[in-house]
Amino acid sequence: MSVKISPALYLQKASMILSEAGVHEVAEKQSAYMRNKFPFYGITAPQTKPLFKELFKNYGKFTDEALIEFVRLCFENEYREIHYFGILMVEKQIKKQKADFSHFLEEIIITNAWWDSVDWISKMVGIHFSRFPQQIKPVTRRWMDSENIWLQRVAIIFQRYKNYPTDEALLYQYILELKSSQKFFIQKAAGWALRDHSKENPSSVRNFIKKHPELSSLTIREASKYL
Repeated sequence: MSVKISPALYLQKASMILSEAGVHEVAEKQSAYMRNKFPFYGITAPQTKPLFKELFKNYGKFTDEALIEFVRLCFENEYREIHYFGILMVEKQIKKQKADFSHFLEEIIITNAWWDSVDWISKMVGIHFSRFPQQIKPVTRRWMDSENIWLQRVAIIFQRYKNYPTDEALLYQYILELKSSQKFFIQKAAGWALRDHSKENPSSVRNFIKKHPELSSLTIREASKYL
């Protein structure tokens, strides 16, 4: 269904619907859980699903430049549920994008970045790279060199979301490059990625951990959960 209204008007309608559904007490708890980084309308996850579905049914989904314009408007909004709606629209359209869409994925990873949005977008990165595998190494190399922890986190965990074999050498390389990081979200990501890979190749992950005791205790603990 093509969208018959402008991105700005669509956002206005979405904001009105979500605002009316919000509960102040819920919003306070949600914001506190996110360390007060974002205000919330106060809508629980099970409640947002039918609201988002209704918005898509009534107004459709943007494509091409209109999609980018709409998502940017969403990210300029202060409320986290609006960010989520923008990300969801990207997810719905991710398999229709061209190769250079990786630049926009990078943009929304680092905009209003926190673990909830970054990990969700990393799923789309995995899907996008499955369609354009030639981008994996140059794009993730740039992200690793950026010194931005969120881009680095995605470079480590994007392979969790794929329908192709894990590039084990790339995964191990990136984890070792960041082994000295004191950042919780990097250490956790490394352990998380290793834990997932241990489902495919437990002996390899076990040997990797044994060979590199200098990995953080958090990374090793997370990686060992299924071993």
